[in-house]
Amino acid sequence: MTTDLLYSDTERTLAAAIRSLLADRATPASVLARTEQRDTYDAELWRVAAAEIGLAGLLIPEDLGGAGASYRELAAAAEEFGAAVAPVPYLGSAAVATAVLLSAARSSAARAEGARAGISPGAARTSPLLSPAAAVFATGAAAGSSADGPSADASPAVAVLRQLAEGAVTAALVVEFTAIPGGPISGGQAGTGARVAQQQAGDASEGVTRLRGTIMSVADALPADVLLVPAAGVPGALYVVEANAPGVHLTPVVSLDMTRQLCDVTFEDAPARQIAVGVAADEAIGAGLLAGAAILAAEQLGLAQRCLDMTVAYVKERRQFARPVGSFQAVKHRLADLWTAITQARAVARYAAGCLASGDPDSAVAVALAKAACSETAVLAAEECVQLHGGIGFTWEHPAHLYLKRAKASSVGFGTAGAHRAALAELVNLPAPD
Repeated sequence: MTTDLLYSDTERTLAAAIRSLLADRATPASVLARTEQRDTYDAELWRVAAAEIGLAGLLIPEDLGGAGASYRELAAAAEEFGAAVAPVPYLGSAAVATAVLLSAARSSAARAEGARAGISPGAARTSPLLSPAAAVFATGAAAGSSADGPSADASPAVAVLRQLAEGAVTAALVVEFTAIPGGPISGGQAGTGARVAQQQAGDASEGVTRLRGTIMSVADALPADVLLVPAAGVPGALYVVEANAPGVHLTPVVSLDMTRQLCDVTFEDAPARQIAVGVAADEAIGAGLLAGAAILAAEQLGLAQRCLDMTVAYVKERRQFARPVGSFQAVKHRLADLWTAITQARAVARYAAGCLASGDPDSAVAVALAKAACSETAVLAAEECVQLHGGIGFTWEHPAHLYLKRAKASSVGFGTAGAHRAALAELVNLPAPD
């Protein structure tokens, strides 16, 4: 199947709306000023983007109040946020957490459908009745609705998705920002690999589990209302925790990129409700990390393009020896090389978003390729932006350092370029050199 790499009219319209919003509310001066405040995230800007523009519900089906769009539209939006280094939690909430919840909701719907069809749990996972197209959220117990209102056994994942679609809450997956799709999530019990908190005895009658554990360097958790927590156990599970619940502590840490500040999350017998268990939990976490890597690659693309645009505009105006700096051949070559790298990065980023949107089995390969390429391109573009701006590019007042910090921090987010290349080699069965 051929993936269309061009931007659709819908994507262009959405990008234009976000660009206009950011031009008004996320100017370089305002973003820089916010990095020096206690609350580095812009809650009001995110409220407008999430609720009024509807960004928070882009991936959520219309039956749950969302836009029913795809990763292509979300990636187009991410490019604009990257171009403005906007301090909003769209990555953690609209991409990662939403993908986790969608996967968990589909698993819940699959189990409900399998039970109605008399399919055993093991067979249900491969039954054609339970394909993503058949896992309709708005019907049955898993959808959580009926003619009389919400179902008593509604999936907690669906309930959170409805709130996200309304822009009423923000969610975050509680894993280290460096976690790579398909790789282990550090911080859990010894030997568990992909777990970060320990299950404690809870009130079974209320369906509540108590969690203990600490997860370091979590992105987009500070402004979150709902936390999605992978927890160690036999089997492991995924839980939803209210961020303001007793026993939940979020400790901000000084981050290289203060426009996406990290925090340490600690649970001390925090009440939690299970949304997925076993393989379903692993798949949900994997879906979130894969979406995060793909959308972060799109963000890096937008950042790189903005750095190039800023630099080209500057070297056209800056004069040296009575001629524009941009007229010197050495500068021209550096910018031409950067343009080529960005063009190549755009192709792989668009391909990754397209594969996720269509459910292409090549998605993991496409995302690994995109994240590896876009990480290095963004860092290169930011470095060239600083250097080719000359002395002013090294000042605190100029926004070039914001782009460099975001590029550097994002280059390790959801896996470094090297980690993704190693993953890519395994995915395509390329043996390592002897």
